[in-house]
Amino acid sequence: MEGRPGGPVGPVGQDDSSTIASLYRSEQKIYARGVSGWFNRWRWALVWATQLVFYGLPWLSMNDRQAMLFDLVARRFYIFNLVLYPQDLIYLTGLLIVSALSLFLFTAVAGRLWCGYACPQTVYTEIFMWVERKIEGDRIARMRLDKAPMGGNKLLRKGLKHAVWIAIGLWTGFTFVGYFTPIKELAGAVSTLSLGPWESFWVLFYGFATYGNAGWMREQVCKYMCPYARFQSAMFDRDTLIVTYDEARGEGRGSRPRSDTPAQYKAKGLGDCIDCGLCVQVCPTGIDIRNGLQYECISCSACIDVCDGVMDKMHYPRGLIRNSTQNGITKKLSRAQMFRRVLRPRVLIYSGVLAVVSLGLLWSLFSRHSFRVDVVRDRGSMARVVGQGQIENVYRLQIMNATEHGQQYLIQVTGLDGARVVTEGVVMVDAAESRWVPVRVQLPPDAASPGSHPIDFSITTQGLVRDEVIERSVFLVPR
Repeated sequence: MEGRPGGPVGPVGQDDSSTIASLYRSEQKIYARGVSGWFNRWRWALVWATQLVFYGLPWLSMNDRQAMLFDLVARRFYIFNLVLYPQDLIYLTGLLIVSALSLFLFTAVAGRLWCGYACPQTVYTEIFMWVERKIEGDRIARMRLDKAPMGGNKLLRKGLKHAVWIAIGLWTGFTFVGYFTPIKELAGAVSTLSLGPWESFWVLFYGFATYGNAGWMREQVCKYMCPYARFQSAMFDRDTLIVTYDEARGEGRGSRPRSDTPAQYKAKGLGDCIDCGLCVQVCPTGIDIRNGLQYECISCSACIDVCDGVMDKMHYPRGLIRNSTQNGITKKLSRAQMFRRVLRPRVLIYSGVLAVVSLGLLWSLFSRHSFRVDVVRDRGSMARVVGQGQIENVYRLQIMNATEHGQQYLIQVTGLDGARVVTEGVVMVDAAESRWVPVRVQLPPDAASPGSHPIDFSITTQGLVRDEVIERSVFLVPR
């Protein structure tokens, strides 16, 4: 028997129709509409604040150096008045713990505020979308431009947009590398086309990442690449402040004349939502907030701004879409009642742990010594007998000056009677430098039994401000 044209031949009477299910879902491009309002102004205030800090900080100078510089070659990190070494990695660990706890706390209290206002992905997407709107127009104009055949106008606008995007991406990459290579030297190398291979790689890599993430991927980074969207529900509860739609007030949806009074449109079975769809059009992730809380929502509150504008035009009260809690919506709690429910167990636990870790980190940072010392035994000779039967052990001390001025250090040894330092006792280390110092310690014969004996190296600053670091090691007496 013959099958359908182009179809497989099957047994008589058997329906050979089939459904092909694709495992790949093509994402439709989101044309986010421009919006103005209170939350939009706050979002742009955060954009300006974060970018002024990011782009401006590398150009600040302090003590004849860059104020913020992570010098990987010299293995020194300058953070304003602080000079840190790789051995101070514990402070980075503490900072990461504080950041994580802060994120947990803010999420439990107010949802994804970080995502909506300060996350680099959101900030740069907002900047790139602003450029796009200025060059190609708002939502409808961009949709028409994309559907139009390629011509001079389209080529000009698209080319100009991408040129500006690439310029922003490259400047961002240049600034990022400027935190690791002195930015003034980096600028000089760029101007003379003498940039090194690693600097070139990271400027281009970070610039391309900014251009790709903010210009092309946008909401897909938040929806598919960022893990935060997936585990945020573990930190949410019914008293977490989120962007909510008042379903009881808004349903049923439908258009109506602006002249209708509440009694008239409610008699038609309509709520306050006129189903204009603007809340969907302004959403950067393309969701409909009226369908309830969704993991794609980044709490940018653009839907609140546009909905409040619509309510004003219809002469309805604002707040159909608003920042509230699930309990606040279902139980019709006032703002004061919702605020009283903030201090719940998980918030108190996050706050307590965050306060303890932050105070501990600050105390450790401000009570740290002005220098660090590492003691390394000489691997070439464990112990040896020198002139007059003296027993000698050799050590190497790395003294790391964490101040902005040169310092002298007195090296002494304690903890073992008769042990003394026979090399140079006072050494000089320049500002923010480290120096390896060979140290020979001798012990009179028969002053100690054979074996390993603990000793302490005492390193003391010589000057008006006294600081002392004690490092433990061992002295070996041969049999």
